[in-house]
Amino acid sequence: MKILDLDTLASRISRLKSEGKKIVHCHGCFDLMHPGHIKYFQAAKKMGDVLVVTITPDEFVDKGPGRPVFNQQLRADSIAALECVDYVAVNKWPTAEATLRLLRPDYYVKGQEFEQLHDKTGKIQREYEVVREIGAEMRFTHEVVFSSTRLLNKWFTGPDASK
Repeated sequence: MKILDLDTLASRISRLKSEGKKIVHCHGCFDLMHPGHIKYFQAAKKMGDVLVVTITPDEFVDKGPGRPVFNQQLRADSIAALECVDYVAVNKWPTAEATLRLLRPDYYVKGQEFEQLHDKTGKIQREYEVVREIGAEMRFTHEVVFSSTRLLNKWFTGPDASK
């Protein structure tokens, strides 16, 4: 089973690390699965042995009205369907900070849009501090980037959305 609760996932990761496996962790909303997400996960998987993806729970998605479009179970199911992803869990908290402390991955991977360690929410800066605190390494993928928000706004809203 690929979709686990966070505590079960933490135990699994601990065991895998004791076997010498390198754990790669990606975290995000992943509301509208698109090619950018898939390329990101594929690139992240190449950085280690086991790819773990955690998703933001519905109650903490802060992308605006009507979001997330897909609930956390559907988002987890979609990510788990990808061959490159080994485990998926729904986060318990609004950000990945406590999750990083719980899972203690070897690598925390974000897309290149975060490489300057800046986002308007300040989350990436706090995550970077936790990555350093737990002795992990932050890495970045360099794949095609799309914004789910921009895609949704461009293609699925407005006067032509019902056509």
